[in-house]
Amino acid sequence: MRVRKHSIFVVLTATVSAQPICAQQPAQRLTIAQALDLAEKQNLDLLAARAKQAVAQAGVRIAGERPNPTASIGASRDSPHESALVDQPVEIGPKRARRIEVAKQETAATEIDIGAIEKQVRRRVRDAYFELAHARGTTAQQAGALQLAERLHEIAQARFEAGDVAQLEVIQAELEAARAQAGLQVAQQEEKVALSNLNAALNEPAETNWDLGDALAASSVTPVLQDLLTRAGHSNAEVRRIGQEVRVEQSRKALLEAERIPNLGLQFGTDLNAPGPPGQINTGGYIVGPRGGLSIELPIFSHNQGEIAQSAASERALEEELVAARRRVDSEVESAYFDLQARQTQARLYRETILPSSHRLEEMAEESYRAGKASLLTVLGAQRDVQQAERDYLDSLLALQSAFAQLEEVVGAPLD
Repeated sequence: MRVRKHSIFVVLTATVSAQPICAQQPAQRLTIAQALDLAEKQNLDLLAARAKQAVAQAGVRIAGERPNPTASIGASRDSPHESALVDQPVEIGPKRARRIEVAKQETAATEIDIGAIEKQVRRRVRDAYFELAHARGTTAQQAGALQLAERLHEIAQARFEAGDVAQLEVIQAELEAARAQAGLQVAQQEEKVALSNLNAALNEPAETNWDLGDALAASSVTPVLQDLLTRAGHSNAEVRRIGQEVRVEQSRKALLEAERIPNLGLQFGTDLNAPGPPGQINTGGYIVGPRGGLSIELPIFSHNQGEIAQSAASERALEEELVAARRRVDSEVESAYFDLQARQTQARLYRETILPSSHRLEEMAEESYRAGKASLLTVLGAQRDVQQAERDYLDSLLALQSAFAQLEEVVGAPLD
């Protein structure tokens, strides 16, 4: 029975160790700064968003276009029989300049939207990068747990062969090792998923492998709260968007006011054929030659008064919305800032206190079991405490990076 179970344990161990965590492709070094720079150049969502900038810039050209003339030719039974006429609308006042200004402000709004997408992509890449680092840390932690379980199995086997313990403890140690093997297999698969997510965010081939180093161990910057609030007032995506909408509405209102000045219609042409009785030319009161006309719209009943009132009301509503957005962003910055501080404290406590204590306790329990002074359950409990502490520590490091990314996104500007 002992030999059969031991052989099963060896086969399972060989199966786990034979499965590669990633493809055989050599890993390329990738820092978080390099990942963000790569996404800036290659992310498909960002490239698609930037393509809209050309559409907005074309709108400026459209706004600067002048009205085309209208040409007409007429023929009738009356004299003159034929005529040619050109009608040219003429804009009076700063209408064209106001239209161009509206288009420029709308282009600026498009650029702000693109900037918001850039910040979202930056957050997504940060999350994917550190989730891969967390997944690899989990894989290493599970590999360490497997080593502990294997060592405990060897101790139990040696004590059983010496007649100090019953075979039950050997079976319990084997079961613990099997659990560790299963946890390692799951961690390896989750690592592959995290790598795939990062490559998707970077628009890199799925088989590309990255060496992140000890990414989670890097300490995050702790900025000053007041500086963050000041920067958020100018950089936050929502604040910038609403502020630009106010400027767009102001330019539209100026255009509506300019359009109250009516356009002129200039007409010029010629009468071509006005025959009279034989031997006489241009009789009957008609003379062949040039003709012209002037027309203008009379703004008596409608002169954009309703549109201007609507634009003014929209501007006031946007200004109130901007005030509310700034207050909301201040609250979000403060919340994200204090969350970051809490995550930093949590990670420091695990690193400096909880992890060292749990490791010492596990080592003492293992030595006591080796010497026959503690039970197997005591050692198993100590090992599980170590594994839980290591998992919690990794989770705290990931939460720390996530809190930093959240603060950066709320502020709307890079913080590192």
